[in-house]
Amino acid sequence: MNPIQEYFYRIEEPERSTLLFLREKILASDTEHITETFSFGLPFIKYKKKMLCYFYYSKKYKKHYISFYHGDKLDYPELTQDGRKKFKILLIDVEKDLPLDFILSLLEEIKKYIK
Repeated sequence: MNPIQEYFYRIEEPERSTLLFLREKILASDTEHITETFSFGLPFIKYKKKMLCYFYYSKKYKKHYISFYHGDKLDYPELTQDGRKKFKILLIDVEKDLPLDFILSLLEEIKKYIK
């Protein structure tokens, strides 16, 4: 098992399935330009070899989240900055429907800022 798979398989259900589904949809959204790497102990998703987003867990909110690079340029009430300079996060609530279309639209918007 590679480090990315290990990261996700250490997460309990139902969070694991939700995050794996989200990861799969993000990677499939642009197979030509989107790749993933494992850095700093976390799965990062890159666009044209530059950071796009990553997955992590918030001890403060006790939820997993997806963190968006250039999130500081996005203005959506669903996103939280919490003192981050370049990133905003979207908390993943497994008790609610995953806002997949919203997440994919955020990624499309962020791509405009990646040079």
